Amino acid sequence: MTTSARRVVAAAFGGPENLTVEEVELPDPGPGQVRVEVRGAGVNPADVKRYAGPGDPARLPLVLGFEAAGVVTAVGEGAADDAGPLAVGDEVIVFRTSGAYATDLVVDDSTLTRRPATLDWPAAAGLLLAGATAVHTLEATAVAAGDTVLVHGAAGGVGLIAVQLARLRGARVIATANERNHDLLRELGAEPITYGDGLTDRVRALAPDGVDAALDMVGTDEAMDVSLELVADRGRIATIANFARGPREGVKLLGGGPGADAGDAIRMAARPELARLAGTGELRVVVAATYPLTDAADAHRQIATGHTTGKIILLP
Repeated sequence: MTTSARRVVAAAFGGPENLTVEEVELPDPGPGQVRVEVRGAGVNPADVKRYAGPGDPARLPLVLGFEAAGVVTAVGEGAADDAGPLAVGDEVIVFRTSGAYATDLVVDDSTLTRRPATLDWPAAAGLLLAGATAVHTLEATAVAAGDTVLVHGAAGGVGLIAVQLARLRGARVIATANERNHDLLRELGAEPITYGDGLTDRVRALAPDGVDAALDMVGTDEAMDVSLELVADRGRIATIANFARGPREGVKLLGGGPGADAGDAIRMAARPELARLAGTGELRVVVAATYPLTDAADAHRQIATGHTTGKIILLP
């Protein structure tokens, strides 16, 4: 048997105008798989980069989306996760997968984490990619209690979670962001600071004893220059965005860029604890906006501005 589903694909390389919704038939889940009815899918900058092009036309159409949350509607033989056998009706977070911009998905059980009952669907859908990336930046730079950490781009999806996780580790966090996001960052335990000319001096004024680690979530020359000037050990500077200068400067390159450490083991191992922290309220997932699945192009236009506070979620 098959199940009809709708999904968003990039029909051509270029901009969001190339996104379209198509009908597909999903097979029944095989051994170790489940079918999930999607209740929310996280939108990330990596989704936009997948088809920004140019690229090989033979790869089209490209399915999009690495993370989702939803309800199990069919279970293949032996499907189970860390919490035990999976059953119809179980509520799950899916990460990492492919093609999450959909009404339904068939996924391997290894991609699943149980959704905490206290976490709403948009927050659940937006938790794990940003959360796992944030954990990777903290692990790579060995952030620990007593450290002073500078987070560039602290109001984005990854930045907001990195701020909170660093605080949970006992670190002091200085967070660069637009002034409109300063109150939110204070709520999350950071000391916000405005980026732009004079940033180094402003950080020094807040932290005269120095900065131990820097996390670059934006990829600007300013973020790189200030980090290099303030952090003595370049092994404690990490970027998830500046793959042009990072290799030359000897800092940690993390994620999916050229020469970067993907950190798959760290990121996948982080999922249960991220779900636990979000479920208890110790970790907050800030949702900037939700869009219907059919408006994925508008969601991509928003995230491409680089000025989104928190996560954008598609709702099938």
